[in-house]
Amino acid sequence: MFKFKKDTDISGSAVNKPSRGSSEIAKRGSVSIGGKTMIGSTVVIDGNITSAEDLIIEGKVSGTITATEHEVTVGQAGQLKANISAKIVRIEGKVEGDISGGEKVIISKTGNVLGNIDAPRVTLEDGAKFKGSIAMDPDEQPAVKAVRSGKSDLFPASAVAADNSKAS
Repeated sequence: MFKFKKDTDISGSAVNKPSRGSSEIAKRGSVSIGGKTMIGSTVVIDGNITSAEDLIIEGKVSGTITATEHEVTVGQAGQLKANISAKIVRIEGKVEGDISGGEKVIISKTGNVLGNIDAPRVTLEDGAKFKGSIAMDPDEQPAVKAVRSGKSDLFPASAVAADNSKAS
């Protein structure tokens, strides 16, 4: 009854479209894994968030946020009363809570943080607001290791001895 030819151009029909092989479907699936998820400005979450991909928060969150192998960005509209633990944490909005960054924490010029930060590298941009303490583990910082190995060059024993003799 219906006789379609494969090379016939029928708009919107699946007949002239190439079939998707399993390798194309798998490739498409892997592209979405490790993507970014956004919590919009009208979303309010009260609870714990665990993410296996990058997370952008523009809404309000109370609780905890965990993305240990990924990046968490608190956008300018974001308002959090939450502890954050992620590989990289970027703050452009307001956060009340402790922040733990596996790699680094960045507070932008529009960022406002009330809490403690624990990360190997911390950046506070000009204009950022921060009240709390910062703990940086020197064992995770290659730059600090380089200074340690060159410590004798930075503080020669003769200069230290001269300073001590002046103090006496």
